[in-house]
Amino acid sequence: MSDINALENISTQVRRDILRMVHKVNSGHPGGSLGCVEFFVSLYFNIMDTKIPFEMNGTHEDLFFLSNGHISPVFYSVLARKGYFPVEELNTFRLINSRLQGHPTTHEGLPGIRVASGSLGQGLSVAIGAAQAKKLNNDPKTVFVLMGDGELQEGQNWEALMYAAAKGVDNIIAAVDLNGKQIDGSTDEVLHMGDVAKKFKAFGWEVLSIKEGNSIERILEILIEAKSKLGQQKPIAILMETEMGNGVDFMMYTHAWHGKAPNDEQLENALAQNEETLGDY
Repeated sequence: MSDINALENISTQVRRDILRMVHKVNSGHPGGSLGCVEFFVSLYFNIMDTKIPFEMNGTHEDLFFLSNGHISPVFYSVLARKGYFPVEELNTFRLINSRLQGHPTTHEGLPGIRVASGSLGQGLSVAIGAAQAKKLNNDPKTVFVLMGDGELQEGQNWEALMYAAAKGVDNIIAAVDLNGKQIDGSTDEVLHMGDVAKKFKAFGWEVLSIKEGNSIERILEILIEAKSKLGQQKPIAILMETEMGNGVDFMMYTHAWHGKAPNDEQLENALAQNEETLGDY
């Protein structure tokens, strides 16, 4: 599927899913989830070559790993809308014994989930390992990973960045959600990281930057460009500026909705800003 309008319609429905999921259980992380909707929809409905039914080993298909696992609502919604599991299962988000826990887990066997990602800062390491495995197995497919900017404050990421460049892991595309916000405030206030692009480049990565991280058209362009640079002895990074809470006016431009669910009135307001396109569960 490549039609921009179709992808935008899916994005609208995914935003509705996110809002309804976290509202039902009064728990979850809507802010970052809403900010990454366009990235997930572009990746799963246009860019990646994946297999359904789901195969855990992922041979001869593109792989995706979510490092900032707290934005599981957007991940679950896109997986369901893509056909990995029934859309109706989104209704079980964060319930006891559900496969859709607050952070993705593997022990319940949810299709589409290859690694538990509750602890931040680990996803890049896992993705690099998967990318190296593909190289060893002569598997030509690509590994994608998404990280949050806040988790770049953790040291393991920088060890992984150094390792990937040193070993020429050139079949990986690592995206960073640069929304500038985390649970305690702005990333600059919590721990200023300076020029992230220059840091990635200094660690030997090919860096692509995008300011319109909530534009499907621009996301598709940057992902296609990133794929064109694979296989050149350098890992690829996409630094995308997004807006936390995108698509819901009262959730944007603040970190307050990082991990806060809307009440009944707020949900009605938010859904009115995102009219149903594919049908709610």
